Amino acid sequence: MRKIINKKYNNNEPWFQWLTRELNSNEAFQDFTSSKNPEDVAEDFISHNSIAISEIFKNFDAEDKDILDQFLKLTECEWHVFRILEKQIALRNKIRYVDFKKRKK
Repeated sequence: MRKIINKKYNNNEPWFQWLTRELNSNEAFQDFTSSKNPEDVAEDFISHNSIAISEIFKNFDAEDKDILDQFLKLTECEWHVFRILEKQIALRNKIRYVDFKKRKK
């Protein structure tokens, strides 16, 4: 696995740690509140980090490709988990409880 070479960051930091750190520090939520969609936010992130990303690709190898594939699977799994949770919350909010002990007079 290659290390990212960028003067702004630790030279020994693996690219996936750099990416995770940068994504987590990204101001995506501010972009979402200004009505940007996730794809546009991602494009902006790539654009703002193009130099560092080009450094990553210079030495991208088979091990890096395997790591990227695992990240893709993990993020897809996370997306499915969040969708399931969202559906469960929506269903919970639709349930009405009936108290059969109360009698109409």
